Amino acid sequence: MNSRETFEDYKSQIQTRGLTDIQKAARFYLLLKISYGSNGRSYGGIKKDVLSMYEYLSRVQTRLSSVIIENKDFENLINVYDRPGTFFYLDPPYYGSEKYYQVEFSEEDHRRLFRCIQAIKGRFLLSYNDSEYIRDLYKDYQIKEVVRQHNLLTRYKSDNTYRELLIYNYPISR
Repeated sequence: MNSRETFEDYKSQIQTRGLTDIQKAARFYLLLKISYGSNGRSYGGIKKDVLSMYEYLSRVQTRLSSVIIENKDFENLINVYDRPGTFFYLDPPYYGSEKYYQVEFSEEDHRRLFRCIQAIKGRFLLSYNDSEYIRDLYKDYQIKEVVRQHNLLTRYKSDNTYRELLIYNYPISR
């Protein structure tokens, strides 16, 4: 079931003592799926089939069974795992939108990420918002423009498209 009451229940249960890590993770996942913009703070009010989310998690678990996922500083992570056969997907806070993220990411961090990937031995795919600063910074790399729906604006604007950049250092066969 997807309701404001369910949302508030999940929200209040996240910090409940006695829940296993799996139970907490399940509540956190469902909380994000039914919250506005996946922020976990406010109810989204959009119909979603909660049961299909469980099926989706099963498919994700199968796909990620041989993948390493880390949550640490990108520079440390790249230094630890960088090898010629490594593929990095990098999704930093979007330039000029850092205040909307839960982590602090400064303009110096954007430059530090750029310097870090210049020495990368593996392949990388970097997603960013479309901004002149980012276009200029990564001008020597392959850049593909993509347009997608802006999920947060779907209900409020007729033009709810959002331009992003995919920046990468490897050939893509067509």
